[in-house]
Amino acid sequence: MGKKGRILSGHRPTGLLHIGHYEGTLRNWAALQDDYDCFFFIADWHALTTSYDQTELLPERIEQMAIDWMAAGLDPERSTLFVQSSVPEHAELYLLLGMVTPVSWLERCPTYKDQIANLRDVDGAGAGFGLLGYPVLMASDIIMYKANVVPVGEDQLPHLEFTREIVRRFNNLFGEIFPEPDALLSEFALVPGIDGRKMSKSYDNAINLADSLDEVAKKMKSMFTDPEKLRMGDPGHPDICPVFTYHRMYNTDPARLDEIKVECEAGSLGCVKCKMEATERLVEALGPIMQRRAELAGNLDYVHEVLREGAAKAGAIAEETMREVRAALSLTSV
Repeated sequence: MGKKGRILSGHRPTGLLHIGHYEGTLRNWAALQDDYDCFFFIADWHALTTSYDQTELLPERIEQMAIDWMAAGLDPERSTLFVQSSVPEHAELYLLLGMVTPVSWLERCPTYKDQIANLRDVDGAGAGFGLLGYPVLMASDIIMYKANVVPVGEDQLPHLEFTREIVRRFNNLFGEIFPEPDALLSEFALVPGIDGRKMSKSYDNAINLADSLDEVAKKMKSMFTDPEKLRMGDPGHPDICPVFTYHRMYNTDPARLDEIKVECEAGSLGCVKCKMEATERLVEALGPIMQRRAELAGNLDYVHEVLREGAAKAGAIAEETMREVRAALSLTSV
């Protein structure tokens, strides 16, 4: 049976990936590989929109992200994995799309407003043009490969609609070149960090895919529990306990999961024992990923080759797309 269409998605290499990324995106991406022609890219240019003063960190972060991806199930035999800046056609299309994208569209982008409010202003100069224009770069990434669908959560639909608006405007001006990508709605799991908030690199509350088993156990030991259970023997409230969320995600025995819930609500299950059991289940789930990750970390030549081959495959498609675009804009050589 043929593929259902082409998918493109990516991550910014701004730090180590954690189990929130695994449950939220990587697991979904891996499940799509047999049904779609998948392109997954490491968005290093996008990382520069907020971390332009940390370029020395990019090589290792890119390397570690590729390792995390493959350890989590992204298969170079079934998907194309590449680094954004290795395909310079992305920048050319970004430039040309920017010529026809109204500034007012960019200024109304809710993500731009949020990032301005939380900007790490390095030298007092304020936000850069790259931050304002990042939705145009995002659009160029997606439509370069004429992706039919983009896996997103419901909260990301406005961002995809921006790409669709750019496509409509471009096609109206220059002819039908790009398809309007549709959303492939996915349920993205909300994984709590060790402090009870959403797991995030910026909160320093993450369990990373690169952590050792000892580090995972140490972090789980310090995890916040039910905020309403004040002392041993008090009835627990598993529905608001971060540790019980881990039981729901990683305890594959439904009967035991029910027992934990009942024992917690009765006050007969202590938080320490509950954490220990949740840690055991988490370690069991992460074990194969950690083993694969260690193998990949010991064979960096292979990791680099995967990214080079992916860039070559993506680049061939990107060059063909740009030939169409240049012709449509009468930018062909005479």
